Parts: sequence; structure tokens; C-alpha cells
Amino acid sequence: MSTPGFERAAEGRIRIHVLPTKRFKTFAVSLYAGAPLREETVTPIALTPFVLRRGNASYPETILFRERLEELYGAGFGFDVYKRDESQIVQFRMDTINDAFVSTDEPLLENSLAFLGQTLTRPALENGVFKTKFVDAERDNVRKKLDAVINNKVRYAGARCLEEMFAGEAYRLNALGKREALEELNASALHESYRKWLSEAALDLYVVGDTTLDEVRGIVHKHFDIAGPGNEPHEYKRSGKNEGVGNPHIVKETMDVSQGKLNIGFKTSIDYADDRYAAALVYNGVLGGYPHSKLFQNVREKASLAYYASSQYEPHKAFATIQSGIEIGNYDRALDIIRVQLDAMQAGDITETELGQTKAMLGNDLREVRDSAFQMIHHDFGGRLSGRSRDVSELIEQVERMTKEQVAEAARNFRLDTIYFLTGKGEE
Repeated sequence: MSTPGFERAAEGRIRIHVLPTKRFKTFAVSLYAGAPLREETVTPIALTPFVLRRGNASYPETILFRERLEELYGAGFGFDVYKRDESQIVQFRMDTINDAFVSTDEPLLENSLAFLGQTLTRPALENGVFKTKFVDAERDNVRKKLDAVINNKVRYAGARCLEEMFAGEAYRLNALGKREALEELNASALHESYRKWLSEAALDLYVVGDTTLDEVRGIVHKHFDIAGPGNEPHEYKRSGKNEGVGNPHIVKETMDVSQGKLNIGFKTSIDYADDRYAAALVYNGVLGGYPHSKLFQNVREKASLAYYASSQYEPHKAFATIQSGIEIGNYDRALDIIRVQLDAMQAGDITETELGQTKAMLGNDLREVRDSAFQMIHHDFGGRLSGRSRDVSELIEQVERMTKEQVAEAARNFRLDTIYFLTGKGEE
């Protein structure tokens, strides 16, 4: 069942999703541009939105670009770059006040969407390509973000664990690209890559607020250069899911660190579209998703072996990870206690308190989806990616009905794949 209230249409290659509602005083707008996650394109695609935010054809300097947002009653504009399954996704966001609540004759939704459309399709150029000063500055910004991953050893260990888990697959790539590839991207090369990306990307535009599908569709037709007739929207491709090997690949890496980082990866066949998805959510919650979880209580609190210990479940790629920070000499003890928790989950050794608190926490998280326009958008787009839309109320009911036996069955489907340990020099 689709998320209640979203109405859908298409203008050329742009799929449009509108939730007409008077609940909010603002219009929430998200535009998702997705492309295959590939080594040769991941870096230029990642750099592109950084350059696009510097200016467009009507506001070709950054100060003019930002002043225009202020003229739109302080409209918010931002973006994210991330990966889901086999896709690299650029998400642009705008948050604009409904003009019914301010003294203006300016149609703020139309003008905000016009601003977004022009930023995406008519960027600021010089000599027919991106401005060199924008590309140079933003290339440095992306380089610093990639360096920050290396300098933050928690993030670095998480990224390295995924690289090992998905060696040989595109998912091993950082969504922000590769540092060495940035050096090859001048204004001309990046602009050529941008044009190809824009011509091939899957485009989904979401609007939540006091509007109609017909109104949004008319605005898109008017202001988005790629919204003309004759082109069909691109579709996301999903990878085949596979379970972990059970006999894990063990990787130990040495760096100048005083605290060890122990990350463990699992693969599963339970993805977002699977009937057992709710069971996988509860499994992750009981294992390491919350402060009452087995990992937090047994590894961090009772045994005092970890500075942090938690788990995460990624349903679109169908895997889970455990991340912990430990004293380097506690590697074997920590791993043993973690294995005890995993065995307990598979055996259904779950207390009523653990199960009840996890259901309550998950229920609260899911209810919050209905209270935020952007979370409703995020939830609905997750369904579009997976090929299965999920009604929030139904998902809450599935979580509340979950039994220990169902959680244990899901636990047995998460198979150990990779153990990654970042240790200090001279320790191994």
C-alpha cells in the first residue's frame, strides 16, 4: 500500500509526487537525482551539486544566489550525496514558507521550484562550461570532506569494513568519490560529466504542503528544462541480494591509534521489500539499535569492554554492521562477548523487556515519520527505491505483533561476512 495521500504524475523524465496537506505552514521540496554507482562517475557526480549551489543563470554569483533565497522569505536550500543499493543519489532540498502566512503577492512555491529547476538545469557558466573558480573551490571542499573520513577513525573503520564486505562491487565506493579522481576534474570535464548525468539520471520531485498535483505539474513543465514531452522516467535497478559466507573474512589494519575499532559486517536476504522486514528492524533494535540493546548492555555496560557498541541495518542493500570502540588488548574478549549476543539472538534468547522496549522505540521512530514532511518524503522514496511502498501504520502494527520466534528466525538470516579491526602500531 502506498503512503496515504501522495499523488503521482510525470512530466517527461521527472516523476512528481505530491502530498496535498494543510498540516504544515511550509512547502517541503525534495528532488532526487539517482544514477548507477560506478567508479568512473562517482567522483564527478559527487562534486556536481557542490558547484551547482554556487550560482545559476539568473543568479550567477554565490552572493546573488543566497540573496535570492532570502528574498523567498529565507527559503532553505541544501543537498546530500549518498548511496543506496546500486545507486548514487543526489538529493536537493528546499523548505519554503506558504505565502498564505506572509504578506506577499509572490507565489513562493512556484518561485522556489523555479529557483530549484534553474539551479539544476541552468547553472552559472563561463565560456560554455562551469566557472573555474567555483570548481576549484568546491573541489577543495570535497577533498577536505574525504580527508575528514580518514581523520575520524570511527568513520574510517566503518568505511573500511564496507570496502572489505563489498570488494569487487560498486557499493564499496564512497558516495563522495575518490580523492585522486578529484585532481582530474577541471571546469570543462566536470561540465561534460554533468550534462551526461542530467540526461540519464532518474529524477523524482517531491512536494508536501498546501498545493495540488496539477499545480506542481504545471510549475515543473514551465520551469524545468528537462520536463518536456517525449522522454520516459528512468527506473532504479536493484541488485540481487546474497547472504554472508558464515565463515567471515578477517581484516586487521594498523594505524597510529590508541583505541581499537572493531567493526563486523553481516549480509542477509531480508531487504526493504521482504515480508520479514519488520522482523529485521526488531532484530537490529534488540541487538544494538538502542541503549537497552544486548550489545550496549553486555559489551559496554556490564563488561566495560567498549567505549561504544551498536548495530545498524541497511535494508536497501540488505546488510547489517556492528561498530565498537575498544581497548586494543580487548579484541578477543570483546569479539567473544559479541558472538554470545549473536548466538542468543539466533536462539531466541530475548527477554520480554528487550522485546517490549525495542517495539516501543521503533514505534516512536515510525510515528515521527508522520510528523515531519521531509521524513514522509524520505519514507515514500525508500519505497520507490525498493519497489515496495510501506504504509507507516501497517509497519507499526507489524512491529507490535512481532514475536521472539520471528525475531530469532530473522537473526538466523543475518550471516557473518567480515570482521574488521583497526589496531595500533606495534600491537599486532
